[in-house]
Amino acid sequence: MMKHRNLLTLAGILCLGMLLAVSPLGAQAQAKTINLKASNFFPPPASQSKLLAQFCADVETRTNGQVKIKYFPGGSLLKPTATMKGVEKGIADIGLAHIEYTAGRFPVMEAAELPLGYATGWVANQIMNEFYNKFMPKELDKFKILWWHANAPALLITKKPVRKVEDLKGMTIRAPGIMGDVIKQLGAVAAPTSIMETYDALSKGVIDGVFTPFETLRTFKFGEVAKYVTVARPIGQSYPFFVAMSKKKYDKLPPNVQLAIDGLAGQYRERFALMWNAIEFPGKAFGAKMGVEYIEVSGAVEAKFQAAADAVVESYVKKMTGKGFAEAEVRGWISYLKKRADELLEIQKFYQIKSTVGPPEVR
Repeated sequence: MMKHRNLLTLAGILCLGMLLAVSPLGAQAQAKTINLKASNFFPPPASQSKLLAQFCADVETRTNGQVKIKYFPGGSLLKPTATMKGVEKGIADIGLAHIEYTAGRFPVMEAAELPLGYATGWVANQIMNEFYNKFMPKELDKFKILWWHANAPALLITKKPVRKVEDLKGMTIRAPGIMGDVIKQLGAVAAPTSIMETYDALSKGVIDGVFTPFETLRTFKFGEVAKYVTVARPIGQSYPFFVAMSKKKYDKLPPNVQLAIDGLAGQYRERFALMWNAIEFPGKAFGAKMGVEYIEVSGAVEAKFQAAADAVVESYVKKMTGKGFAEAEVRGWISYLKKRADELLEIQKFYQIKSTVGPPEVR
């Protein structure tokens, strides 16, 4: 009798489980659809934009459709200057931009943007992530950084040739933030022109040049209107770009979704590093096709560029000590960045990853 009763109880439990599985309540318990929005300022055809779109699609696949991400490229949801604030306020759940669009808000992370002579785009991408992971700046505590990435070292792309530092006198160069500090130290005027407005500003003579990498000759068509590129390694800076979420939003996601996003973020960190490095080649080729002259400085000329870079680094140290940071701590960040950048270059050589700039072994 007892055995019969237990069998009836078990059957009842199984029937209830089946009813819940097919009922709306059961479906909701199994997996509620999570709708997210991702914002990016790069135009849809850009490699950066395409790669972030693929990340969004992979999140949906990895979560078996539990997460749906609506993608807004080309600044259609948030302009780059509004991205970090927009992510914080929930206008977008995932945002891509770089820290100089909110200059001064993330001063510790700005150390990674200093003119420390990163040899290549691959090195710059790795150093952004490693610096952040090592020092975890409190200024970014409100955000869940999925990964950092970075443009290849910036070059002077100008309408007139720059063969020595003195040639920059009187020029106006598009360069926001710390990059602008370098331009000022070189004797030129720094303009914080939006990258999307830079082509028109160049073509109309509002500015004389732009401080960006080879890829922009093609991506933003600068090679059509500026016919000289000066490569000066001491000032070859890279912007710390981020792909970020609000920490509050991330913390509310189910554990399985967090796991999926974190796993993909690790993969896309390296994909973005390789992408930024790779797109330099067609950019440089486009410039050559457009008749752009490439100038590489060395010797005494390079030493003058190095002196300007050193002055900007010292200015940063002074600024940060004025904010209450210990000088030894600030110099520790800079020392780490220099040392680690050299180590990463050796790793790049080992894996034979080729770049458009840097020592002969990686070209």
